[in-house]
Amino acid sequence: MSEVPNIELFVKASVDADSVGNCPFSQRLFMILWLKGIKFRLTTVDMKRAPDVLKALAPGSQPPFLLYNDEVKTDTNKIEEFLEEKLAPPEYPKLCCRYKESIGAGEDIFRNFSGYVKNPNPALNDRIEKKFLSTLVKLNMYLETPLPHELDQKPNSTESSRLYLDGDTLTLADCNLLPKLNIVKVVCKQYRDFAIPKELRGLTRYLSNAYKKDEFRYTCPKDSEILMAYQSVAKYLNK
Repeated sequence: MSEVPNIELFVKASVDADSVGNCPFSQRLFMILWLKGIKFRLTTVDMKRAPDVLKALAPGSQPPFLLYNDEVKTDTNKIEEFLEEKLAPPEYPKLCCRYKESIGAGEDIFRNFSGYVKNPNPALNDRIEKKFLSTLVKLNMYLETPLPHELDQKPNSTESSRLYLDGDTLTLADCNLLPKLNIVKVVCKQYRDFAIPKELRGLTRYLSNAYKKDEFRYTCPKDSEILMAYQSVAKYLNK
């Protein structure tokens, strides 16, 4: 067995600096390390009061960044690739997707969500909401469609029963998408009184299963932290 590396993940701190802040990229890496099952140190960073030693570690960078032994990594995508390469089977689980379609599932949701909650004009809301809703429907369709391995087991199956994007275990794709969906859920409820329709059974099932997993549930920031981060950009509709 190879020597266990010394890993420290630096993530955005909450406003009170006591917990994790609103940052889907930080949560993404937090989830990956937890799923890998390796011991690591989690350090929350308040960049307004960041000590000089942290500024020296990653000058000009915002969290998240990773210290792997003595090596500093600052790009989220490259950190993900690095961890998947370094923390590999048989000692650590592989988290990459079996199907490339799972990697891009839901990728247009966050962009359309942003336009939806930032619009203050009621006259434009229906059109923007429909466009945003269409991205949720698209993800739901993917989640309801059986994957090839499901059809191998049940050739006549017309609806998937899998737990997550790529199957019954969380993958890198889930670590990327779920933190964003959590933000979408919290902010849309507050600013638009919008909840993901229960008719979207695949998406509803997916989120329900995800919130049962410690690796997701306990890496989420507090709802109040998310709302605080969005209070300067999200808009209530003008009456």
